[in-house]
Amino acid sequence: MTTTQKMDIKAFLDQDEKKDLLRLLTAGSVDDGKSTLIGRLLFDSKRLYEDQLAALERDSKRVGHAGDDIDYALLLDGLKAEREQGITIDVAYRYFSTNKRKFIIADTPGHEQYTRNMVTGASTANLAIILIDATKGVITQTRRHTFLVSLLGIKHVVLAVNKMDLVDFDQSVFDQICEDYKNFVAQLDIPDVNFIPLSALKGDNVVDKSDRLQWYKGKSMLEFLEAVHISSDRNFDDMRFPVQYVLRPDKDFRGFSAKVASGTVKKGEEIVVLPSRKTSKIASITTYDGELEEAFPPQSVTITLEDEIDISRGDMIAYPDNQPRVERHFESMLVWMDEKPMDPNTHFFIKHANNNTKARIDKIRYKVDVNTLKKSEIDHFELNEIGRVVLTTNKPIFFDPYKKNKNTGSFVLIDPVSHNTVAVGMIIDKLSSDDLPSKISDTDRDRIKAGEGLIEDGEYLKKYNQKGSTLWVTGLHGSGKNELAFSLEKQLFDMGATVVLLDGSSVRSGLSKELDYSPTDRAEHLRRVAEVCRLLNDQGIITICSFISPDEDIRNQVAEIIGEDRFHLFYMNADLEFCKKNKPELYEDENVKYLPGVDMDFSEPKNAALSFNPEDNGNNTEKIIEYCREMKIFPLN
Repeated sequence: MTTTQKMDIKAFLDQDEKKDLLRLLTAGSVDDGKSTLIGRLLFDSKRLYEDQLAALERDSKRVGHAGDDIDYALLLDGLKAEREQGITIDVAYRYFSTNKRKFIIADTPGHEQYTRNMVTGASTANLAIILIDATKGVITQTRRHTFLVSLLGIKHVVLAVNKMDLVDFDQSVFDQICEDYKNFVAQLDIPDVNFIPLSALKGDNVVDKSDRLQWYKGKSMLEFLEAVHISSDRNFDDMRFPVQYVLRPDKDFRGFSAKVASGTVKKGEEIVVLPSRKTSKIASITTYDGELEEAFPPQSVTITLEDEIDISRGDMIAYPDNQPRVERHFESMLVWMDEKPMDPNTHFFIKHANNNTKARIDKIRYKVDVNTLKKSEIDHFELNEIGRVVLTTNKPIFFDPYKKNKNTGSFVLIDPVSHNTVAVGMIIDKLSSDDLPSKISDTDRDRIKAGEGLIEDGEYLKKYNQKGSTLWVTGLHGSGKNELAFSLEKQLFDMGATVVLLDGSSVRSGLSKELDYSPTDRAEHLRRVAEVCRLLNDQGIITICSFISPDEDIRNQVAEIIGEDRFHLFYMNADLEFCKKNKPELYEDENVKYLPGVDMDFSEPKNAALSFNPEDNGNNTEKIIEYCREMKIFPLN
C-alpha cells in the first residue's frame, strides 16, 4: 500500500469519525412495511455486502412475503418465528452510514403484545418513523405508537405514508391522512412532525425522489434523515455528572469517572457534590487520549477536584447555581415490563443514573389505555400497561423532570427476589409532602377505630411464608427445655423463618419484673407472656416459649388467650432426678421457694403435641421442625 493510499484511508476514517449519529426507530402496525422500509434503505443506499444480497434473494424465494419482488423485511426479521409469521417480534438494530451521517435503526414490533419491546427500542432514539398503510389511514396502532413516542420524549416524528402505489399515488389520500394525524398529535407533546409519502416495496421516495410523486415537494426519506437537526435536542444547560467509579490507580491520583449526562463540564468551574453538598473546583478533565478543557454528553471522562472530598458511586456532581431535585417523593409515568403482575406491597430496587436504593409505589393515579388515551383507575399493573404513579425512595435521588433531561429523569425498577427488570419510568416532577397520597380509606379508618389492623392475615402469610403460631415448651427446671427452645429458634431462623423467643429469665427481667414465683404471680406472669404471643402471632410471627407452666389449668388459659389453633405444646419429659443433676445449684438452694416438683406440684401435660427425651435433644429439634412442616406452620410451601 502506497503512502498516498494510507493517507487517503486515514482521511476517510477521520471524516467518518466526525459524522454525527442519528438513532431512530420505526413503528407501525403489522404489514405496514417497517422492516421493508429499512431493508430498502440499506439496499438502495448500497450498504449491503454481496453475501447479504445473495442470502436476501435466496430467502425471498423461500420464505418471502413479497411475491416475485425481493422481501427486504428479511434483512431485519431474524427470528424464525418472525420469518414464519411475517411479523416483527423482537427489536432489530441495524447500523449503516452515508457520506453525511451515521445511523442506528431500531425496528420495533407493532403489536400491542410487544409494547415493552417498542419501549426498549425507543428509549435511546432521537427520531421516530411511524408508518401508515395508505389504504387504511390513521388507525388505533398509529395512535398507540405516537403516544409511546411522546411518552418517551422523542422530539422528531416522521409520518411515513407507505404503500402509496396501492392508491395510485393519489395526493388527496395522503392529505387526508396527514390532516387526521395532525388532529390527533395536537394532544401530545411532539414539537417536530413531518410527513413523507412513499412506497417502501417499490423504492419510491425512500432514497431518491420518485417521478410518480411529483406533487410532493419535500425530501425523500434518506434525504430527510441526513438533514434533520438533532444536536440541539441534547441538554447542554444543566451539568449533571453522576459518579460511576472512583478511580485510584496510585496514591497520587484520585479521580471520579462517569459519562456526562448533560450540560458542559469545564475545567476550573466550581462544583457541588450531592448529597453531601461539599464544594470544590474541577482541577482536570482526563480521558484516554489526554486532558480536556471541557467535556460534553455523551463523553465518558474522569475529573479530579482541587479538594479532598468523600465521593462514592451514585453521588451527583453539578454546578452550585444549577442543581437537580433532591427528593424521595416524585410522580412518574411507568411502563410495566414483567410477565408477573405488579404486587402493590413489594419494595423494589430502583436504579437511577448510577444510584441504587429501595422504592415503593405509593399510589397508581391512573392507567392510560395506549389505544384510546382513556384514563382508568387500577390497583396494579399487568404486562405492557402504562400509568401515572407516585413513588417514594428509601433515600433521596438526584433527578430532573424527564422532559427536561432524559438521563436524569429516567429509571428502572427491579424485583428484589427475581432481580428482573419489572418496569421503566419517566419522572414527571417532585411531589410535596402536602400532595402525598393517603393510603388510608374510610373503611381503613373504621377498622383503626375498632382497633383492627390494616394488614390482612393473607398478606402476612405471603410475606413470611409461615403461619403465626406459638411453640410452647414446658418441663421442670433443668429438663433441657431452654436448650431445645434456643436450638429450635436458631434452626428456624437459618431456614428463613421470622421467629421471636421468650423464656422465663428474659421476661422476668423486664415484663414481669415485679412478680414473684407464688402460684398467683406465676399465673399472671404466664398470662402476660400469652398476650405478647397473641399479638406477635396476629402479625404473622412465630413465637417460641420456654416456661415451666406447671399447672394444666394455666396452660389451658394460655392456649385460650393465644388461640387453640395457634398454640402448640411440647413437653420435655425429664424426671426430677435428671433435673437435679442438670441444675444442682438451684435444687440445693434451701432459700428457693415455690419450686415445681419440690414444694409445688407439676402436672404433666395431657395434650402435648410431642413429648421428648431430654437426652436426645439433637433429634428433638428436628422432630419439631418436621411437625411445623406437617402442620403448615413453616414453611407454607
